[in-house]
Amino acid sequence: MMFGWCRRYLVAGVLWAAFPHGAWAGEAPHRVVSMNVCTDQMAMLVADNGQLYSVSYLATDGSTSALAAEAKSYVVNHGLAEEIFLMKPDLVIAGTYTTRTTVDLLKRLGFAVEEFAPEASIAEVRTNLQRMGRVLGRQQRADELLAAMDAEIARLQATKVPEVELALYYANGFTSGSGTLVADILGIAGLENLADRLGISGTGQLPLEALVLARPDLIAIDANGERGPALAKQNFSHPAFRAVAAQHRAVQLDSRYTICGGPFTLIAASILQQAALKLDALQLDTGK
Repeated sequence: MMFGWCRRYLVAGVLWAAFPHGAWAGEAPHRVVSMNVCTDQMAMLVADNGQLYSVSYLATDGSTSALAAEAKSYVVNHGLAEEIFLMKPDLVIAGTYTTRTTVDLLKRLGFAVEEFAPEASIAEVRTNLQRMGRVLGRQQRADELLAAMDAEIARLQATKVPEVELALYYANGFTSGSGTLVADILGIAGLENLADRLGISGTGQLPLEALVLARPDLIAIDANGERGPALAKQNFSHPAFRAVAAQHRAVQLDSRYTICGGPFTLIAASILQQAALKLDALQLDTGK
């Protein structure tokens, strides 16, 4: 333990002496490295051609990243200080929960580091997009993305949606209540959140018994949620869940649209809204 501690600080001192870094004052960064899947995607959307050099390995994972295909054109990093140092960025972008040891070491080495907090609402997505535009010197591009988001939000909110209550249901029986990004987009889609009726805020437990008794009109499930033998996903194979999911028409919702905030988050709102409209049309056809 002592040797590891000493080695880490010795390496930091050598790197500092060999190659001090910092952002160029008043100038847009030319070589940017992102080490968080959410900042990866926002930077990919905003950055100029050739400006973003590297993204985290999670950005190439289609189960967590909405821009996985695009991410494959960048150099991949694993959030290690040594590899990021060798990339010689003039700006590093990280999330506030990104590995603190790496972030702190990079700062001590003199690298310019911008940290972005995760978004819990579309308003916070807007704030982070605007900030990314300023950080990268790409404010016009950020404004264009925001304008497109505003137009899509207006379209969603102008669509007449029937009164539909939806339950968000994840592995281990968790759900999203008020104060979460996915709950916010549920409101934009014009749907009611079962979590609100049950008094659940933030990310909280939704016992299977409560879900069955609540009888929501729709249940949104992560498209990858039922796959794999993990114990956390056993709730999806329970006979009671299968019965209620069949009865109330489960909606497949890719978590890659809701893990991080961005213009792509509104795809999730559109998926949920379309599910509500299809349910209404089906009920009209069957006379229910």
